[in-house]
Amino acid sequence: MSAIINHFEPCSGASTLQHQVNRLFSQAFGNSSDEASITTWVPAVDIYETEQELVVKADLPDVRPEDLDIRVENNILTIRGDRKFEKKVDEKNYLREERTYGSFSRSFSLANTVNSEAIKADYKNGVLTLAIPKREEAKPKQIKVNVETPAIAAAGR
Repeated sequence: MSAIINHFEPCSGASTLQHQVNRLFSQAFGNSSDEASITTWVPAVDIYETEQELVVKADLPDVRPEDLDIRVENNILTIRGDRKFEKKVDEKNYLREERTYGSFSRSFSLANTVNSEAIKADYKNGVLTLAIPKREEAKPKQIKVNVETPAIAAAGR
């Protein structure tokens, strides 16, 4: 399998460390009601390749399609969005608040073997699926090999 996509997260280590520190303090001292608003979240992504395309699946529960921004610039695929906290329940009635809200951004560098002009996006049940077709020249081609048997070759002389 070739390397068609590379994960590009310039600050991912810092946000992961921040998340771990916040979780440690939450477990030790209890959860503050403002924690969800200050902790960043990074949606989980699966990426796989077929002979025809590259597929990116991102878990985006409670993100409205109109709050998504998907772009390809200079062979960098960027998925941005915002998961908003809806105050349908009075804050004092929350017993636990672990889900993270706010803006997110994920970026991946694409190889030149994909056709970024023909990306198809589907959003269903909180999962964004991007199908990025490969360029024709990048798709695997089968080459038929003609094999000559000695008996046939001798008869033909």
